[in-house]
Amino acid sequence: MRARSREPGIREHGREQSLRTAVVHDWLNGMRGGEKVLEAMLPLLPDPTIFTLFHVPGAVSGSIEAYPIRTSYLNRLPFARTQYRQYLPFFSRAIESFDLSGFDLVVSSSHCVAKSAIARAGAPHLCYCHTPVRYAYEQFEAYFPEGRTRFRALKKAAIDRLRRFDIATADRPTRYLANSSAVARRIRDHYGRESTVCHPSADVSFFSPGPTPRERFLLAVGALVAYKKFEDAMEAARIENRPLKIVGRGPEEKRLRALAGSFVTFLADQSPEQLRELYRTCSAFVQPGEEDFGIAAVEALACGAPVVALARGGVLDIVESGRHGVLYEETGPAALAAALRRAESIRFDYNDLRASALRFTPERFRQQFQQCVSETIEQLR
Repeated sequence: MRARSREPGIREHGREQSLRTAVVHDWLNGMRGGEKVLEAMLPLLPDPTIFTLFHVPGAVSGSIEAYPIRTSYLNRLPFARTQYRQYLPFFSRAIESFDLSGFDLVVSSSHCVAKSAIARAGAPHLCYCHTPVRYAYEQFEAYFPEGRTRFRALKKAAIDRLRRFDIATADRPTRYLANSSAVARRIRDHYGRESTVCHPSADVSFFSPGPTPRERFLLAVGALVAYKKFEDAMEAARIENRPLKIVGRGPEEKRLRALAGSFVTFLADQSPEQLRELYRTCSAFVQPGEEDFGIAAVEALACGAPVVALARGGVLDIVESGRHGVLYEETGPAALAAALRRAESIRFDYNDLRASALRFTPERFRQQFQQCVSETIEQLR
């Protein structure tokens, strides 16, 4: 059954005018931070239909899949379910192939090419930008490390073309929203556009402190991909002789398991309740890589866990160093180990940790995003 939006549309000449929204999201093959934002957006939009390059049925929440989903021709190609990244040279053409001519409003949820979808003439396009394409700009080396990447030269050539396309289509959105101050700076630097910061939300009602006492282990949460630098967390844990639990799956899992010592435990497919218990009992949440925002850090704070993180990206909007955790400047396990030692010496106010997470409630996101949508719809009058 089709989900219904709570936004009724706009009124013109005293009567309600029905609107249709095309919601363009890069791909739907897992429930990560971008998909959680998409899930929060959809009920706030008038009559939404989702357009996406790839969709693996069942890989995202039922509340997303309750809406109509239209996929690109790439979704029908061999191995698209598991090897979708190999089709990157075709992403730009595929995103432009969507026919959005029947839609009054376009809202893109973009970390790759979604923002480059073509709205019909006169239809406003609001882009919620999770980040300009990370690996096309400052994080190519983090995604494709030399010596660990097959066909690296070919991938670099394809990504150079993607970057040129990304810059050339930067004016397609009418307005940009950024998920953090760091992403707003990237939008300004790469696109020459201004944006409004609209932080994602976390389920801070569900993620809350519990009665279980804290243990000595460290916790890291996220997809097992190169740019998250979980090997730094593993080495810092070894230096400090601390157990480390890593929650997530991804293409780096085999390599990371080969590097791990007995003090590292890999966990996957944790239920929300199991993840909450880990946040409630860890001594600290560690984030050794740069995140665009960092919903997991907010969830950890909501459960009373201090955050020890690299002082880059979205965490600067979340953590005040020395108060909600420790931020360190230099990359690498030695700097992280030093930050862990500093965190151990601080007596954190656990009520203050939770209070810092309460700035990112779903209600606050809904109010701000709905205001931006309403302002965008006003252009249709």
